Amino acid sequence: MENNIELEKSDFEEDRYSRLRLIPWWDQDRLKNASIMVVGAGAIGNELIKNLALLGIGNILIYDMDTIENTNLTRSVLYRLKDVGRNKAEVAAQRAMEINPDVNARAFVSNIIDDVGLGVFRRMNVVLGGLDNREARLAINQSCYKVNIPWIDGAIEALNGFARVFIPGHGACYECTMTETDWKLINKRKSCALLTHEQMQEGKIPTTPTSSSIVAGIQVQEMLKLLHSDRGLPTLAGKGYVFNGLTHDSYVVEYQEKSECMSHEIYDPIIEKPWSVRTMTLKELLKNVKEILGEKAVIDFDRDIAKVATCSCGEKKELFIPVHKLKGEMLICPKCGANMQFESFHTIKGDEEFLNKTLYEIGIPLMHIVGGRVGINSSYFEFTADKEEIFGK
Repeated sequence: MENNIELEKSDFEEDRYSRLRLIPWWDQDRLKNASIMVVGAGAIGNELIKNLALLGIGNILIYDMDTIENTNLTRSVLYRLKDVGRNKAEVAAQRAMEINPDVNARAFVSNIIDDVGLGVFRRMNVVLGGLDNREARLAINQSCYKVNIPWIDGAIEALNGFARVFIPGHGACYECTMTETDWKLINKRKSCALLTHEQMQEGKIPTTPTSSSIVAGIQVQEMLKLLHSDRGLPTLAGKGYVFNGLTHDSYVVEYQEKSECMSHEIYDPIIEKPWSVRTMTLKELLKNVKEILGEKAVIDFDRDIAKVATCSCGEKKELFIPVHKLKGEMLICPKCGANMQFESFHTIKGDEEFLNKTLYEIGIPLMHIVGGRVGINSSYFEFTADKEEIFGK
């Protein structure tokens, strides 16, 4: 009899996710098999990562370029005093797997604007943003739209915050919401990087751990609904949830979609190829694309690449770096100290003198997607051989 009682108890023994499974529409296997990107591992990012780990999200990719400072310790649940000076992404990934050994969290100390291939975005179920940077938000928005992946933006200031959901083809995108002031601030950042020797001083935004937990909670809740999209659950697609922490008012705003928005470009078709940006030269790429599309094909990149800088004194130097990464000091002539002018390109036709360079050598990130074009017709090729280096075996 005692053995029978023990057997009955074991039959009903709860596992880590038992209470979650009580939700009628919940599918824990979807969470286990999901891949979620978190961009920014600061106050909001910490709360996002913590929630993803608790939920058992199978693959979490964390992107952040910064290191932990003392000021992060009042707003970031994953960091400790001993972590000051370490990379945020690496510590956050480590702590996520300590919270839940079921998750696979990978850290990338990378610039989301230039260093993340579109093939990585393409393999995400949802991208979550915890950023204080308009330019990075715009880059995420454009990348997600190109590969038809939803992303959820979060922002906080003092006791206030908002969360916004952007799904390609379903209402407004992030660029649709941008004002003239937003564009001026982005252009100011770009011009400061190019025209001055000093880094632009960025304003510090006052934040609290309470507002970040509220906003990140809404973001992850919207992510869960997107992962269960066949359940008919309402989402904030093209809308934003606004929270006023002073009065505890909250409301939903709907953004106007702009038909002329430049971000509304979806790559189609995307063809996976066993190519690697580390080893394939521009010459080899052009040859392969011509074999597929025809002899009139050219290569189009989604970014301008600075090729060479020239000074009025006659000095020249190679750059081969995305224009976005150019800093003022790179354009100072080593010979006379004057400002140099640079030339850039975004198309390869076959008559270039640098065709023996690999794509990686000119600043194309791992697992990127590159366009091949004949006239106005384009096809897109993913460098799928880089997949293992990004995701592991």
